[in-house]
Amino acid sequence: MKNILNYLTAKNAKILTQSSQSLISFRALRFAFAILAVNITLTSCNDKKTEEPQEEEKSSTEVVLTTSQYKTVGIETGIVEDRNLNKIIKANGYTTVPPQNSAEVSTLIGGTVKDIYVLEGTFVNKGKVLATIQNLEVIEMQEDYHSATANVEYLQLEYNRQKILSDENVNPRKTFQEVKAKLAAERARAQAAKNKLDALHVSTKGTTSVVPIVSPINGYVGKINIAKGAFANTGVSLFEVVDNSQMHLDLNVYEKDLGSISIGQVIDFVLTNQSNKSIKGKIFGVNKSFSNESKTVAVHAKIDPADAKGLIPGMYVSANINITNATVPALPKDAVVKNADKYFVFMQENEKTEQKHDYAAGEKEEVNEQEVHFKAIEVVPGTTDLGFTEVKFVNEIPANAKIVTKGAFYLLSAMKGGGEHEH
Repeated sequence: MKNILNYLTAKNAKILTQSSQSLISFRALRFAFAILAVNITLTSCNDKKTEEPQEEEKSSTEVVLTTSQYKTVGIETGIVEDRNLNKIIKANGYTTVPPQNSAEVSTLIGGTVKDIYVLEGTFVNKGKVLATIQNLEVIEMQEDYHSATANVEYLQLEYNRQKILSDENVNPRKTFQEVKAKLAAERARAQAAKNKLDALHVSTKGTTSVVPIVSPINGYVGKINIAKGAFANTGVSLFEVVDNSQMHLDLNVYEKDLGSISIGQVIDFVLTNQSNKSIKGKIFGVNKSFSNESKTVAVHAKIDPADAKGLIPGMYVSANINITNATVPALPKDAVVKNADKYFVFMQENEKTEQKHDYAAGEKEEVNEQEVHFKAIEVVPGTTDLGFTEVKFVNEIPANAKIVTKGAFYLLSAMKGGGEHEH
């Protein structure tokens, strides 16, 4: 019995030892698999991290918009232009017209305003009636003219009769001389009355108390300083008429720059409130005296009549007087945007259509939309003036490439993550 117990005890111990060894082997195997899984996960993450910068680098210079987004944002494109932006003298000034192309219309006789026939901004020809006034003194002027002309007719006949009698020594010569003097006086009175009526643009025929106010030049009516029923005084401006066909610039140039200014130099100028519209002109005159106490000299420049359309006197301008004819590639200043410490412009690439997908039965097919692709191109900006910036491209771009001139800031925001297009 004792031997049997010893046998069973030894056998159970062996079995327990084998079970323990199997359990330890199983745990070791599980631990090995766990380590292998962690290694695979870490390797996958590292590969993903290695791939992400490449994808980010690729997408960080491109922006994609649908055609509807393109229209909503209001993207505008243009090409690189050659402009005079260096070796210049900057000057400020304003648009104006020669004295003979501007008129302040007044009246030579006071009166009550009867009618006004024009509005501000109306184009009128020389001699056009702008308004009428009433003054009873005009009737007296006409009466004086008619009386004088009647006396002239009578005295002319008397002059002829007295001349004959004087030649035949029938009447004293003194009588003939008296008639001659009266005839001359009446002629002078008639001519004076006629001149007054002509100056007032009133007819010598008939009688009227109405005096027309007429335009002395062709041009546009500016200010109207009268009202119907008001009294118009002499020497007071009633209307302003301006002929803009001979528009030019008056630029203020400082004394230190006068030595570089000469007649014939080309200028580029922009209106202060329309900085993207550049207009050309040419210097035709330089004053020989300083303007007031500003220590500047007025420089006059012609504007081509085609470019002068839409300009009015008194508009302030900023101008570049081109001392040399050197030109540089330039874009509107809004086309150049800054990201970190670099500058970019966006070039529009060819439009693409989104790929079609296979849809299962019953699924609704989405409408495909054209895509517009933009690529950020690094540039080195130079001189900025007159609404344009000189640009030098770090890498060569295709000729006549479409560059975004309006909406570049939106594209920059989208590129940086503020408004990407999702597929």
